Amino acid sequence: QMTAGIFGRKIGMTQIFDKDGSAIPVTLVKADPCQVCQIKTTKTDGYDAIQVGYLEEKLSKISKPIQGHLQKCGSTGYRKFGEFRVEDPETYNLGDQITTSAFSVGQKVRVTGTSIGKGFAGNQKRHNFSRGPMTHGSKNHRLPGSIGAGSTPGRVYPGKKM
Repeated sequence: QMTAGIFGRKIGMTQIFDKDGSAIPVTLVKADPCQVCQIKTTKTDGYDAIQVGYLEEKLSKISKPIQGHLQKCGSTGYRKFGEFRVEDPETYNLGDQITTSAFSVGQKVRVTGTSIGKGFAGNQKRHNFSRGPMTHGSKNHRLPGSIGAGSTPGRVYPGKKM
């Protein structure tokens, strides 16, 4: 079972120095207050959890169904929502703010994140395929090209990368 946490957004990297002068890479996370928007219980939803809203937004920019959902917990609008499984959801109330003050200095935390996409990876990078000729008027430099034999076997073998 998990305990409640907060959601944040990575804003960059920096470094700090320890007593020996060694540089330690540090990730900067902007952690705005999260608000409890819904309390889920085993009786009503089949599991115990709290739903929190984060990334504040004007109510005028939020759809009417979400506005109705948010009216129960306060007047602030949120762009995103997330859930934390908790053992006893009764300890939380609608509208409670969860901030970084819930953590102490030196406390170990579990962090998960979504990496930013790097776009389409070609076959040379992704599957280690060879490239086409670079000279003699060839325009097939990094294109996929042929990925199998000709009329025999007339198919691409199962398990072929691509």
